[in-house]
Formats: sequence, C-alpha cells, structure tokens
Amino acid sequence: MWQNILLAFIPVFVAVDAVGVLPIFVSLTVRMTREERGKTIVQSMGTALVLAIGFVFLGKGIFKVLGITVGDFMIAGGAILFCLAITDILSPVKRRRIPGENLGAVPIGTPLIVGPAVLTTCVLAISEYGLLATLISVVANVLLAGLIFSFSQLLIKVLGEAGTKALSKVMSLLLAAIAAMLIRKGLASMLGKA
Repeated sequence: MWQNILLAFIPVFVAVDAVGVLPIFVSLTVRMTREERGKTIVQSMGTALVLAIGFVFLGKGIFKVLGITVGDFMIAGGAILFCLAITDILSPVKRRRIPGENLGAVPIGTPLIVGPAVLTTCVLAISEYGLLATLISVVANVLLAGLIFSFSQLLIKVLGEAGTKALSKVMSLLLAAIAAMLIRKGLASMLGKA
C-alpha cells in the first residue's frame, strides 16, 4: 500500500510543481499582509482539493458515458502532459494573471496548483495505483503546496529566482518522461486488446 501511495505521489508532485509556481505565488501576493496571504493559501488549497477529488470520483464515470478506455486516456493524457512539459521547459516564465477577489481560487487553486496536468495524472494514477493511494497522494500534495506557499518568502530567499526556475525545469523534464511512459503504456494496453 505504501509503495502505491509513493508511486502515485511522485507524478502528482511533479504535475503540481509547487516550487515552480512559487515565484508566481509570491508576485501575486506580494502586497498582501501575512493574514491575507494565509487566507489566500487556505482558499487555494480548498479549491484545489475540491476540484481534484471531484475529478478523481467523477472522471471514470465520465469515461464510461463517453466510451473512453483507460488506454485512450493514457495516450491522450500523456500527449497533453508532454505538451505542457515541453511548453514549460521552453517558455521563460509561466503565464501570470491579474489578481482578483478570489485570487486563492483562481488562478492559484486552479489552474496553478490543480490544472490539466494534475487532473490527467490523477485519473491515470487511479488505474495504476488505486483510488485510495491516489486520494492520499492528492491530499498530501495539496497540503505540501500550501506548506511551501506558507514559507514562500523564506524559500525564495534560499533558492533565489534562478534556483526556483531551474528546479521547475527539472520537474517539467520529469513530467515529459512520465508522459512518454503513459503513452507507451496506453499503446501497449490498446495493442494487447486488439
């Protein structure tokens, strides 16, 4: 069980990329008080958890209605993750949005913490590692993102902007490798059934 949780945790951790999102979080919350920043973190974690957990439970049902197999989703999901990873590796900075009233929900909760990469990874992790392991890994990753954001000022000082960018690029490279693995497994699954 612990092995499955760890195996589910790693791709979700890479997809969340809390360290890579850190400079954006800091730039969006730079003028906030400590209390406002804390409320924003709680709001972002709540949004991310509701979205990810909802998708974990509803994703398979949606597949059944649409007639999508796990192999189909592995290939499509792998292709999307690969595109997201390549875009992240090649782009100098992640896209930023102007903060609004619900900054914690959008853009921090979604799409920065839980976006297409995390949703895709969650559905695929269920078929690979099971529902419980995936849920635990999602909750752990969102809590870890909240913890990282709580210490954002300190982490930016320690890592520096260049350090966070470099770490984000490494995470994107790992995401590309996971995407290639998903495409390979999806093709194997489809060819095995043919």
